[in-house]
Order: sequence, then C-alpha cells, then structure tokens
Amino acid sequence: MQGMISHHAQAIEMTDLLPARTSSGGMRKLGERIQVSQTDEIKMMQQWLVARGEQAPDPHAHHMMGATLMPGMLTGAEMERLTQAKGGAFDRLFLEGMIKHHEGALTMVKDLFATAGAGQDPEIFAFASDVDADQRMEIDRMSAMLKEFQQ
Repeated sequence: MQGMISHHAQAIEMTDLLPARTSSGGMRKLGERIQVSQTDEIKMMQQWLVARGEQAPDPHAHHMMGATLMPGMLTGAEMERLTQAKGGAFDRLFLEGMIKHHEGALTMVKDLFATAGAGQDPEIFAFASDVDADQRMEIDRMSAMLKEFQQ
C-alpha cells in the first residue's frame, strides 16, 4: 500500500501534463479517468494505512533522493522527456509510459497475491482485484489508441 501510493501519484503527475501538451480529446478523457480513479485510490490507501496504525507516506516520496521506484514507474529521464514533448510525440510517449506504469501495477498485484496471507483481508482483496481489472482494461484502451498514433 505504501509503495502503491507513490505509484499512483506519478500517474496523476503524468495526467497533469495532458491539458498543455495534447490536442486530443480522447487523450484528455483518458487522463481524466485515470486522475479520478488514482486520486480516489490514494485516499482509500491512506485511510486504510492510518486505520491500521501504519505510516501513510507522502504521495510524492518517489521524488526524494535515493527513493526506490515501484514497478512500472517512469524514471526521472523518462518523465523529463514526457514533460518536454508536445502534440503527437507527447501522446505517443504518454501512452507508452502509462502502459508501462499500469503493467507495473499489475506486477504489484500479482506479487501481493503470491505472498502468503497478503490478499486475505477482504478489503485488500477487493481493492487489488479492482486495480487488476481496471488496469487491464485501460492497457487495452491505451494500446488501441497507441496503434492509431503509429499508423
């Protein structure tokens, strides 16, 4: 949960770039959906941690020196390339980066379910299952959008 908070925060940072860098309405709608779901999930994860007496990390802890990036997170150099791009180049980099990002979330869910007892809490099982289903659906949607940009 603690690592997933930073993971989600980076997805929001990526979607924050959309309004100034894309002219695609489809990309903007995708970004809005991602931003809403990731923001809600961060709040849920923070509440879940606090309710159990655990530390709810700063969502932007991944920016700190020496921070470990969770699976699928973009490196500083990748985020910089995305930040500098505009138009079709931005759209392509965004889709490639967000697909990578979502695949990282799927890896984390898989690792969670592979850890004995980790998915036994009904709330966590439901959350992780929803993340898995949502991320797979968005990967399919983004892959189709990426194919359009590559034609």
